[in-house]
Amino acid sequence: MDLSSIQPILNEPALFIKNKKILVIADLHIGIEKEFREKGLNIPSQTQSMIDKIKEICNIYKPKDIMILGDIKHNIPSSTFQERKDVKNFLEIVENLGLVHIIPGNHDGNIKNYCSDKIKIHQSIGFIHENIGFFHGHRWPNQDIMNCDQIIFGHTHPTIMFTDRLGYNIFEPCWIRGNLVLNKVKKRYSISKNPQYLIIPTFNQFCGGVSVNKQGINGPMKKLINIDKADVHLIDGTFLGKVKDIK
Repeated sequence: MDLSSIQPILNEPALFIKNKKILVIADLHIGIEKEFREKGLNIPSQTQSMIDKIKEICNIYKPKDIMILGDIKHNIPSSTFQERKDVKNFLEIVENLGLVHIIPGNHDGNIKNYCSDKIKIHQSIGFIHENIGFFHGHRWPNQDIMNCDQIIFGHTHPTIMFTDRLGYNIFEPCWIRGNLVLNKVKKRYSISKNPQYLIIPTFNQFCGGVSVNKQGINGPMKKLINIDKADVHLIDGTFLGKVKDIK
């Protein structure tokens, strides 16, 4: 597997695997606007803007496969009428842009009820395509995933926290890349190689996230990652160095 072909799309929270023509996104959280309304903030639905963004990306890159790494919907355990409508509409449109694969996240209960037969729904413990392991990140991936050259997951909504001279904090979405801590991985998995991991930022700009330089990451994979040694890239392509350098 040529890992150099796995590159984030400049200025977009999306990944394109060039030699396999795979588009990867994660953490759409359709319906999160309800949470904001309950806190007194009137945020318009982001579904159409995400559809437009995906259409634009697909027009440029023309992917064969579209991997959605979980948390398509937001509200659990139940969804609002508007969320159900928006999720169904989103999937009906996106399924015509490429072969859609869904790896369910912790917010995706009953996601199959929103999907046509054209969409492939995989197990939440992960899915392998072209020797790349895809999973959401809220559960331990299966054994086969950990023997891939590359693993890609979301869930943690990685951001970097910057503090300006006046003491205000600013959060920027980012990509996190590195190799797992081999001796920790071997305590849980039987592996023949140490895969490179890539954590993808949330596709929905209103989701917020976890500041990796202050809080680390969420999910079980944090036990196998030395976050201080991870490389950080902003979505505009800026390389910030290692997490330890920007704490």
